[in-house]
Amino acid sequence: MYNKAGKLSRRGFLYGTGATGLALTASGLVLPHAAFADTPNKGGHFVLGLKGGESTDTLDPAINLGSASSYVLYAFGDYLVEIAPDGSLVPSLAESWEATEGGKVWHFSIRQGVEFHNGKMLTAEDVVKTLQRHSNEDAQSGALGIMRGIEEIKADGNTVSLTLTTPNADLPYLMTDYHLIIQPDGGMDNPAGGVGTGPYKLTAEEPGVRYTFEKFENHWNRDVGHFDTHEIIIINDDTARAAALQSGQVHAIDKVPPRVADLIGRAPGVGVGVTPGRGHYIFAMHTDTAPFDNKDLRLALKYAINRQELVDTVLNGYGAIGNDIPINDAYPLFDDSLPQREFSLEKAAEHYAKSGHDGSPIVLQVSDAAFPGAIDAAQLFQQTANAAGIPLQVKREPADGYWSEIWNNQPFCASFWGGRPVQDQMWSTGYLSTADWNDTRFKNDAFDALLLEARAELDEARRKELYSQMARIVWEEGGLINPMFNNFIDGYSETLGGWGRHYSQMMNGFASKLTWFA
Repeated sequence: MYNKAGKLSRRGFLYGTGATGLALTASGLVLPHAAFADTPNKGGHFVLGLKGGESTDTLDPAINLGSASSYVLYAFGDYLVEIAPDGSLVPSLAESWEATEGGKVWHFSIRQGVEFHNGKMLTAEDVVKTLQRHSNEDAQSGALGIMRGIEEIKADGNTVSLTLTTPNADLPYLMTDYHLIIQPDGGMDNPAGGVGTGPYKLTAEEPGVRYTFEKFENHWNRDVGHFDTHEIIIINDDTARAAALQSGQVHAIDKVPPRVADLIGRAPGVGVGVTPGRGHYIFAMHTDTAPFDNKDLRLALKYAINRQELVDTVLNGYGAIGNDIPINDAYPLFDDSLPQREFSLEKAAEHYAKSGHDGSPIVLQVSDAAFPGAIDAAQLFQQTANAAGIPLQVKREPADGYWSEIWNNQPFCASFWGGRPVQDQMWSTGYLSTADWNDTRFKNDAFDALLLEARAELDEARRKELYSQMARIVWEEGGLINPMFNNFIDGYSETLGGWGRHYSQMMNGFASKLTWFA
């Protein structure tokens, strides 16, 4: 069992391709996830118990929102490139990749002999159409923010080439975005068909309830997908999910509440996996909506939250304080010179008075669907804000429909981000003015210009400087209240072999691919 203090190896994280590595190919790399090298057993029925499923969940990767439904994509889909446990890139449907023109044009060699679950063979054109669909404004893809930097997508034989508006050394990392599973014909005709090239074939779908799969015998990679059948059960109640693991109803669960992690870890036959990193639990304010369009009001709320109290009580020590930006020292080129915003009732009251707010309730909408302990975190926030004279009011929302009705729709709500492999992807997905998942409605021309400049900058020192300027703009002007970076806490049956720490939660979503019954 990992302890609270466990740290993700940052030296082992391979940053982009660097200025000297733009001609990198992956042909010499091992197959995905070969770090888990024990000989696996085959067979059995593997069951995941997951939080975050809703009746509104969809199989369309473009508009897939839920944390639980994303694991469905991981089971039936494959990506061009995947992330290994140490954070490096490994081949998947792209056997190799290289850049030309200083990182402005990227070429991906598409693996041959790969079959979709409907019998169609993968072609480079399927890849082109997939990426084109996620680049289309009408698709409303969660990956649209990163796709907007691509000017042209074309196929030549087995090679797919992407021409960017500006060079980007991190482009292969962007292709790991969980929305970008490759679909037959790009999903143009049937985006929610649930057909991919992954190790498991979807056999039943009940959104918000359960999903079932069977092993896809023709999967191209024999080193993953060891179970005969696989099932995902939605168990949104924390107590019921833990009980299901302890009773053997499920073999692994996500989002173990920090307050019970130690207790669950002491149960016979149960292990707890702790993964520190980039995940963060937040409160998001729409900067274009009153009263949150007032900078002083935003600052008042930022100063009014006691970050250390939330880490100690809500996270039970399984995490670290945040600083109102989405980046921490798990990211390459992080600038640790940004001052830590401190808890100050005096400054909170001062900025609240300067805001000229009329004293009406400031409503924070929240559900434990947002993150474990979200209700408790909001109530603690309410207490400290009220102590500063800020009329914060907590409105509890039902879990079902939270991600479709509240998040990214209402002006002040609780949310979480799992983080991204590199800074460009995190900033582009959640903070670029045109990003669909810009859940603080943050629109800043200077920030956008710096982001585009940073993408094209191959000198790491200069790139770090640009990222630092971007962080300071968000820190000062943004609508993000980021009180804490959370550790991901998973529970798993010790009957499983192959379980190990990965880049993110539930082995970065690949638990069903990488584990087996010991």
